[in-house]
Amino acid sequence: MQTVPLNQQVAVLTLRLLLGFIFLMQGYGKVFTYTVDGIYQMAFATQAYASIPKFLLLGTAYYTSYVELIGGLLLVIGLKRDYALYALASVLVLVTFGHGYAEPIWDLSHVMYRAMLLIALLLLPSQWDRFSIDYYINHSRSL
Repeated sequence: MQTVPLNQQVAVLTLRLLLGFIFLMQGYGKVFTYTVDGIYQMAFATQAYASIPKFLLLGTAYYTSYVELIGGLLLVIGLKRDYALYALASVLVLVTFGHGYAEPIWDLSHVMYRAMLLIALLLLPSQWDRFSIDYYINHSRSL
């Protein structure tokens, strides 16, 4: 078994927690504070999206809100990390398309920082992510 320096372990943990809490809190706000229907009314029920069918917009609001909530939680606890990252990446692609569709020149801060953290986690070896439930599950199986 390869020894992973503590700095690399802490770096991956920090990336995972930052991204996880960003998505978890955003999803929490959308699901429990504003409600998904409220988010739909605020963001999607505008003239910019008038040519897109309502069921697609409402489905997108529910999908992105719940994936942010659940995916963020999974990242925070370190469970099914890669699947959570894949799902969250799909949210970032949808959000990028949606913002670009509504307003071709838009504030990229909605996506760019999250995308950089997410891509970094996908590129770094998962073996460095030692402070996670996934690591302990996989480590206990190999004993």
